[in-house]
Amino acid sequence: MSRKTAICPLAEILVGEIKGASLPDGERIALFNVDGAIYATDDLCTHGQSSLSEEGTLNGKTVECGWHFGAFDVTTGAACAMPCITPLCTYPVSIVEGIVHVEK
Repeated sequence: MSRKTAICPLAEILVGEIKGASLPDGERIALFNVDGAIYATDDLCTHGQSSLSEEGTLNGKTVECGWHFGAFDVTTGAACAMPCITPLCTYPVSIVEGIVHVEK
């Protein structure tokens, strides 16, 4: 059963920025603002277990891992640069009254 969780005000995630957050079960996620649209993925790189919200760089819709420079498309979770080959899990995002909600 999926559950929507209020994460933060939309205004806290500026265009081109990444914000880390925790879900109620303690799982860390990363939120990305790509041209005003918010996307959510797992926070850890699938290659090196590096935090994308703390050490990643967002370029358009691609986040680059700070450890080995692999990259992912944050809109789909797809790995798009080596050494990353395993995609990130993505989560549905909705904005309700200016608050970002993530469904898991």
